[in-house]
Amino acid sequence: MDISKLIRKNIASLAPYSCARNEFEGEARVFLDANENPYNEPYNRYPDPLQRDLKRRIAEIKGVRPGQIFLGNGSDESIDLAFRAFCEPREDNVVAIAPTYGMYQVSADINDVEYRKVLLDDNYSFKAASLLAACDGHTKLIFICSPNNPTGNSMPSAEIRELLERFEGLVVVDEAYIDFSSQPSLLAELDRYPNLLVFQTFSKAWGSAGLRLGLAFASEEIIGIYNKIKYPYNINMLTQRQLMPLLESPSKVRAWVAILLEERARLAAGLQALKTVRHIYPSDANFLLVKVDDPVGLYNRLVGEGIIVRNRHGVRLCEGCLRITVGTPRENDILLDTLKQWEK
Repeated sequence: MDISKLIRKNIASLAPYSCARNEFEGEARVFLDANENPYNEPYNRYPDPLQRDLKRRIAEIKGVRPGQIFLGNGSDESIDLAFRAFCEPREDNVVAIAPTYGMYQVSADINDVEYRKVLLDDNYSFKAASLLAACDGHTKLIFICSPNNPTGNSMPSAEIRELLERFEGLVVVDEAYIDFSSQPSLLAELDRYPNLLVFQTFSKAWGSAGLRLGLAFASEEIIGIYNKIKYPYNINMLTQRQLMPLLESPSKVRAWVAILLEERARLAAGLQALKTVRHIYPSDANFLLVKVDDPVGLYNRLVGEGIIVRNRHGVRLCEGCLRITVGTPRENDILLDTLKQWEK
């Protein structure tokens, strides 16, 4: 695939902002290039604009090359850059499954790009043919969230591969919850599919939502386009420094995931025993989509008790549902005990 044919013309011809820190790598004796205040070290210095140390360590953990990694201010930056790089406003369009993560449509609306929804089936799944049927010559991106938010299930890998083989644009697979799934990541397929763009995040399994650090993985060519149009110092020094110790202890993250998977099963069993619960959908994520009687009333009662869940009743195909994140054992007990008390 010739990725250059997908890029917006103004982006292809763009002369990116360049700073000396882009061109220099290593330890310098004196920094006199960026008009920084020489006092208040280390916060007086701009951070590494390409986050080289982080990317080297992430590449080791994820089994990819550093040049295949983009780090953004949350996954939302990576989503937005996909529109800015490849979608001509008021001309191009994107296709996405529905229901799914809401920021895809928000970014489409912000960038004035048509957003085409293809409803999932009764099992919250899809066929590649249905998504391809919604595409035309101006479709640049297809968004697949797997495991999906808010449904929690993984999307069929065979259908995703069919999209990658047949679609002439980029297939974006958002794997924010992949650490909780038994289905393998598509990172191993990056060299096989030049039109594959995979998103992951440190917000979920890595317990670092407050750091606002998302990852995009793709070919070096696509990552080069992302680096061309991103803001020069998009990841601050504090985030880069705070994350590094966690990257040196991936076993800690695996332990958190194991606990959450056990709690997911326990929470599901506890909820299923309640009279108000009608159905709990299968989940490969760290949350459960739960169909209940009177979802709005139950949601409001929980809020009144200081227990915050997500009301998804107004989302197409999620009518009657609440989305409940798997918390600590204590948090899950508080939720279950509160709901049990109401049924007495």
